[in-house]
Amino acid sequence: MQNLYPIPVSVLTGFLGAGKTTLLNRLLKDPALADTAVIINEFGDVAIDHLLVEQASDGIIELSDGCLCCTVRGELVDTLADLIDRLQTGRIAKLKRVIIETTGLADPAPVLQSIMGHPALVQAFRLDGVVTLVDAVNGRATLDAHVEAVKQAAVADRLVITKADLLGDPAELAELKARLGRINPSAPILDVNETGAAALFECGLYNPETKTADVRRWLGEEAAHADHHHHHHHHDGHNHHDHDHDHAHHHHHDARVRSFSLVHEGPVPFGAIEMFLDLLRSTHGERLLRMKGVIELAEDPSRPLVVHGVQKILHPPARLPFWPDARRGTRLVLITMDMPEDYVRRLFAAITNQPAIDTPDRAAVEDNPLAIAGMPR
Repeated sequence: MQNLYPIPVSVLTGFLGAGKTTLLNRLLKDPALADTAVIINEFGDVAIDHLLVEQASDGIIELSDGCLCCTVRGELVDTLADLIDRLQTGRIAKLKRVIIETTGLADPAPVLQSIMGHPALVQAFRLDGVVTLVDAVNGRATLDAHVEAVKQAAVADRLVITKADLLGDPAELAELKARLGRINPSAPILDVNETGAAALFECGLYNPETKTADVRRWLGEEAAHADHHHHHHHHDGHNHHDHDHDHAHHHHHDARVRSFSLVHEGPVPFGAIEMFLDLLRSTHGERLLRMKGVIELAEDPSRPLVVHGVQKILHPPARLPFWPDARRGTRLVLITMDMPEDYVRRLFAAITNQPAIDTPDRAAVEDNPLAIAGMPR
């Protein structure tokens, strides 16, 4: 393997006609994306500047700057396994990141499931983030009509607005941004024309090149804070929609999405966290759209445990070598759909307030691959 750190995978998703192809064409020329493999999940409706017309026999086209462009012929898993094989046999010199473009209103979860659920691939790749493109012109109508669109916005690490220049009225854009901010308070909202590749695809917590981690940015606390007005209402139940019944009716999908943070000061036993995550996923896995967390473990408080999940899929929890800032404890950010918040809070309280009696000893945690996957020991 080329290095200790798994290769970051970004999923590029978005509403139909949101301009993913236009963005991909631009990104493929961006020097920041050298040594990147772009995998297009659906052949036919995407033409990367006519490159794919002269389809390479094995579905992989190498662009001039070392950027690879692949179309998935069979299973996505096979394409990813093939990339790793090429890397190990030296047919590809370097692979810095992978971007997977999914079509239309596809749910990004199955794409992530195929990577995270695969024993070999999960060693080689890690989820960097989900980038969702929203078309400014049709965005509101798409959100009204398709619950999938609301979910796509809710699971995103980055929300990217396209075609904003085609809107005549700035108020419409402001309204769309405010609405996206309510659905997903923790994702920064970017304009496609003002955004370079680095801002889109550096979504991970830990940057192996700088050996740093920015917990606040990764958990989306800055974005949520900037959107504090909307974020605040998430704790009030549904009453902020009651003032305008018609408005509530139009945005009925949005109201089903809730974002909330769980915070616990002080260390938590690994067994307790494992139980909390298992219970949450087995009882309400379908309703859990997104989860990110940084946890201070009782067994090894000096190295934070990082959890990252999309729907029922949980990335193998990784360990950071050290705390990036003075703040410790446990911080989890959940984005849910139709999930009772009080249930989650009660469950979390029950788990974190447990006396640490039956916790596994430190050696058991060290030996557990869940505890150490993806990070240097």
